[in-house]
Amino acid sequence: MDKTSDQVRTDRRALIAAGVTVVLWASAFVSIRSAAAHFGPGALAFGRLLTASVALGLVLVVKRVPPPPRQAWPGILVSGVLWFGLYMVTLNWGEQLVDAGTAAMIVNIGPIVIALLSGWLLKEGFPPLLLAGMAVSFAGAVLVGLSTSNGGSASLGGVLLCLVAALTYGAGVVAQKPALAYASPIQVTTYGCFVGTAVTLPFVGQLVDQLPGAPLAAVLNMLYLGLFPTALAFTTWTYALSRTTAGKMGATTYAVPAVVVLIAWIALDEVPAALTLLGGAVCLAGVAVSRKRRSPA
Repeated sequence: MDKTSDQVRTDRRALIAAGVTVVLWASAFVSIRSAAAHFGPGALAFGRLLTASVALGLVLVVKRVPPPPRQAWPGILVSGVLWFGLYMVTLNWGEQLVDAGTAAMIVNIGPIVIALLSGWLLKEGFPPLLLAGMAVSFAGAVLVGLSTSNGGSASLGGVLLCLVAALTYGAGVVAQKPALAYASPIQVTTYGCFVGTAVTLPFVGQLVDQLPGAPLAAVLNMLYLGLFPTALAFTTWTYALSRTTAGKMGATTYAVPAVVVLIAWIALDEVPAALTLLGGAVCLAGVAVSRKRRSPA
């Protein structure tokens, strides 16, 4: 009885942490839309990661958190290069060449990549409810993408960049999971962010050139992206990931398109079409199915 109660409490905390991540990642799309008009893809990624690295570094100093043990470093390095570094640059770049709806549809291949790689490499298996829920959610993401696509602005280069973003995101998450067996969520997030910042260092000159001409709103959006959707949201993500499977966490991110629609409706007064609302509802239904526990025989 006590063991079951502890498991339920742990799962509830992980679900709350995942919910914080979903909301903050959804809000990032609104901020990126504003900042991307004034910063190049690499400059925006570097500014975002540098802001997050400074904030998380201060937390480590204040809390006197030691460096991660060497067993965690392979996962930290791989996730830092792929997810924090390449993913953010390729996503920013790809979204400049395709419309938002097309980008959303392609990037949502990421959770499927997570499920396949974690089932194979991490031996998590392929639970039927997880696969069914992801199929439902992906269908919902396609509906949202179709309803927000402007039909015809996609280029082959943009599609390929968004595909690279999806693959690096999926592989980065799977690499991050084993590191959490040896290091804490704050260690994995912070040092992964440090690695990502180092990867995007070639864009520091671009940021220095573009910063003086950028309006205050764009600069504040870049800082927001670093502090909340990166520093805070990636920490709550790793906290939740350390307490559940990578496949389930990947499926949870299918709630992001639905939350993006809601935030755009409230913050930007963008009234969603009926197909958009239907797609968002389908995404949430799929997430619910994917996180449902299978009844014992």
